[in-house]
Amino acid sequence: MSLRVNFVVCQLFALLAAIWFRIYLRSSKTSSFIRHVVATLLGLYLALFCFGWYALHFLVQSGISYCIMIIIGVENMHKYCFVFALGYLTVCQITRVYIFDYGQYSADFSGPMMIITQKITSLAYEIHDGMFRKDEELTPSQRGLAVRRMPSLLEYLSYNCNFMGILAGPLCSYKDYITFIEGRSYHMTQSGEDGKEEIQYEKTEPSPNIAVTQKLLVCGLSLLFHLTVSKTLPVQYNIDEHFQATASWPTKVIYLYVSLLAARPKYYFAWTLADAINNAAGFGFRGYDKNGAARWDLISNLRIQQIEMSTSFKMFLDNWNIQTALWLKRVCYERASFSPTIQTFFLSAIWHGVYPGYYLTFLTGVLMTLAARAMRSNIRHYFMEPPQLKLFYDVITWIVTQIAISYTVVPFVLLSIKPSFMFYSSWYYCLHIAGILVLLLLPVKKTQRGRNTHEKIQLSRSKKFDEQENSLGQNSFSTTNNVCNQNQEIASRHSSLKQ
Repeated sequence: MSLRVNFVVCQLFALLAAIWFRIYLRSSKTSSFIRHVVATLLGLYLALFCFGWYALHFLVQSGISYCIMIIIGVENMHKYCFVFALGYLTVCQITRVYIFDYGQYSADFSGPMMIITQKITSLAYEIHDGMFRKDEELTPSQRGLAVRRMPSLLEYLSYNCNFMGILAGPLCSYKDYITFIEGRSYHMTQSGEDGKEEIQYEKTEPSPNIAVTQKLLVCGLSLLFHLTVSKTLPVQYNIDEHFQATASWPTKVIYLYVSLLAARPKYYFAWTLADAINNAAGFGFRGYDKNGAARWDLISNLRIQQIEMSTSFKMFLDNWNIQTALWLKRVCYERASFSPTIQTFFLSAIWHGVYPGYYLTFLTGVLMTLAARAMRSNIRHYFMEPPQLKLFYDVITWIVTQIAISYTVVPFVLLSIKPSFMFYSSWYYCLHIAGILVLLLLPVKKTQRGRNTHEKIQLSRSKKFDEQENSLGQNSFSTTNNVCNQNQEIASRHSSLKQ
């Protein structure tokens, strides 16, 4: 409990520090060096206050990884950094879980290490892409993220340990962070007379106050919901013997959905507060929408409305823990030589920790994802017309998706093997069996992610978006792509190459 209080207190302090940082250390008046130093020192102070000397693990993991980058060289450092950073995180998680406080599912020092692990591995791959691989070998998104020079130690530590994201993230790309620190987030580009030269000028820095206020309101509502409703609907009640013996099947289904729905607000609170802190510091600006309104969702980690209204497994995953999904996609899914879905879920399980429930959840997730993909590709096109039939399809798929998600993540909450199997056995493993039957009976289109075709489409689209951006003079700052909208990623990332 004290760790949770420390976490909230530190995040509130970080929010105030972010406001001060944006007002008094704005990039137009302060050097990048000073902004890096202050962001790093404040981050390390918060880590020390919240976790004590356990915070040294953050520096050890980051420091050794940086040495690996320097010593090994750009050709293979991404592999060594990946193995070391993930291995060090796993050792810390094993120590904490099996030696100190098994089952204490609260804020702990391995939480920030999970974010730092993402940053270390992401940066290693981005440097490898930018300094070793040829441009034609990269996808448009990889080219946009590629880092063309080795970061200094200060830049590296600032990226990993800054006060805005050290406690709860979210993950951001190195180029986005450096762009923010150097004050280039608000630069605009315009084509010269020859059609090639680009003129950069600054647009007035938009205020994040409205976005921060809205996100703090969401935080307040989420916290209130968690402290009231969530306590009365524990997930553990799904395996209560009396409940299992007396409840009807519809009651079990409804309670499963409602109890998992009630478990989500604590994540909404933590991730939205982290997003608000970054916005308060001026980080997270993603240009303007078609109406000219500033967008502050560059590093947002979730979209609550899309999560709760998801009509497919993919839609839910694309809007839940967005930055982690992007990390998994960039370092694993896009680079996997075989079974990318299975490898990605396995990496996600290892990264989350060593509780057996995590592995049960992600193994079930692989089955559900493949089954949902097969169902969608074989059935969905029959329900597109007329609109009434499409509405019926959406309602049914919403119900199925919410039940399947809830069923899948129960072990993630219960953590241990025995209660997890108690739950699945009480449901007679029905969704596991259904998923297997779907995969056996329905043909699966083997597109191997459609990698080659898809990347060619991306390349052609990126050229079109590039031409549009040159003519319209849109914002060219580096952005984090949206897993739900690949087109937006191509447009924004391709434009960042010109900086």
